[in-house]
Amino acid sequence: MISVKELNVVQTPPVVTLSAKAAEMVRDILAKEDNDQLALRVYVAGGGCSGLQYGMALDDPSEEDVTIDYDGIRVVIDNESLRFIEGSEIDYVDSLMGAGFTVNNPNAVSSCGCGHSFRTEEESGSARGCGCH
Repeated sequence: MISVKELNVVQTPPVVTLSAKAAEMVRDILAKEDNDQLALRVYVAGGGCSGLQYGMALDDPSEEDVTIDYDGIRVVIDNESLRFIEGSEIDYVDSLMGAGFTVNNPNAVSSCGCGHSFRTEEESGSARGCGCH
């Protein structure tokens, strides 16, 4: 007889996730490029009216990046940005006010009305105009 010992399994949340709509849009954008090495880079930089702002670009991954494979889409994040956006969901919103990517960030304690600028409890950066008003 084989005995099975009960294990405590701790699941960690994904570093960053993509909504179905965001994944569809990223796939469409990547399909138009003639470079299979490109990944979606998600980063945080100082600026914006809340102190920090999100950025996204198509880029070649570097060895220092955290790389996430999300249903065939490579998402890369540098370690400095990771501490601000870990646990976030990237979504694509198409509304009367416009369309674009947005980040639902559980680490943000406040954000700008445009959704591109935010502040965390740990770090706020220095606020600058982001042009959303």
